[in-house]
This record gives sequence, structure tokens and C-alpha cells, in this order.
Amino acid sequence: MLVNPVLEQIRYGLIASCQALPGEPLHGSETMAKMAKAAEEGGAIAIRANSAEDVRAIKLAVGLPVIGIVKRDYPDSEVYITPTTKEVDELIEAGADMIALDATRRKRPGQVTLETMVEYMKSRNMPVMADISTLAEGLYAASLGVSCVSTTLSGYTSYSPNLAGPHLELVKETAERLAIPVIAEGRISEPAQVEEVLRLGAYAVVVGSAISRPQLITKRFAEAARKAVISIHGNERSH
Repeated sequence: MLVNPVLEQIRYGLIASCQALPGEPLHGSETMAKMAKAAEEGGAIAIRANSAEDVRAIKLAVGLPVIGIVKRDYPDSEVYITPTTKEVDELIEAGADMIALDATRRKRPGQVTLETMVEYMKSRNMPVMADISTLAEGLYAASLGVSCVSTTLSGYTSYSPNLAGPHLELVKETAERLAIPVIAEGRISEPAQVEEVLRLGAYAVVVGSAISRPQLITKRFAEAARKAVISIHGNERSH
């Protein structure tokens, strides 16, 4: 199997997904660039980033490959991760090293097919990461010639299981069945889970919210404190 330079760089490593949506406290390219720099210092070997603006800023801040996406809603489709060639062009211009897109069976905006999207990206010499939710989607994406697949969307389609943690079975099955790298992504929040998916055959691991959304990280600790106080002191709140 021929491995492109980006895939060689991310092999067996941690990809930090540094994203903040509008309305979230850390939204903004300058902040995300700092988050990516912190992730680099912590040992991340690549960054997954949302929007051309963030990709551009992060490329200036770190010396790591940047996997770009654009999250954009269209009225005629549920697909929102790099839905059309417009988003692909934006990311290429911004300097993304690889582009991830929704590779589920759901209809894309304007009825554009996944095959058309992959062909377009390959014609622009852009490595393609296919975000999937099922084994069948992974097999189909691989048949189209994508560079790798990621389990990103398991639990985010109506027909895939909505689990509390990572979809380990999907990671294992895709790693066993596909001849291309399988990236584990989705609800990975503990170091032990990183080890587990790598043992199941993952080529690399993406961690997002557990690294780059401090409001959610804080919420976990605050909830643990609340439960402990109730257990120890009943309904009396500690000050």
C-alpha cells in the first residue's frame, strides 16, 4: 500500500481536533491557533480544524499537518462536513494538507454524489479523509479511492448506534476489512480509550472535545464534584 506523506506523519499518533463553533467561548481563528499550538506542545502529530480561516491561522502557528473541514448547513441536506466542492476549494486555498468530508450514505446538497466529490478532490491532488458512520460506508469510500476513513460520524446518523463512548466494533471491523488506514474518532475522552482503539487496529486517533472544549471538560469535573458532595453530605452543598 502506498502511503502519502500526510498519512506517514500521522501514523500511530494523536490528532487533536481544535474546533469551536460560533457561540462557543473559544470561537475565533486566533484562539484556535493558540489551542493548536498547545496541542502541538503536548504531543499531537496533526490538527483537525474547521473553516478556511482556522486552517490558515493554524498553519501559521504550528509545524504539523492540518486536516481541514468546513462545517456548513444546507437546506436540502443533512450533510454538513465539507458538503460541496465550494468548501473543498476554500480549504485548498487555505493550505489544508488533507481534507475530511462526510462520506455517509445521506444525500448531499444539490444531489452531488460522494463519488463526484472524491474525484474532484483527487483531481486537485488533495488527500481525502472519509468520515463514516458504518462499515458499509467505509467499504464504499475505500472503493472510491479515498486516502483513509475515519469513524467520526458513528452515532451522528439516524441508522448508526448512539453510544456513550467510541464505537469500538466499527473501528475493529473497518481496520480488519479495509486496506487503507482507519482513523478512530468520536467520543474518545480517556487515554485508556486511545490505547484500546490502537490495539483494535486504528492507524491514528482523533480526540476533540476532551482536549479543545474546556467548557465540556469543566462540566465533567463539576458534575463529579456535585455527585461527590451529595454522596458525602447529602443535599448540603460544599462552599
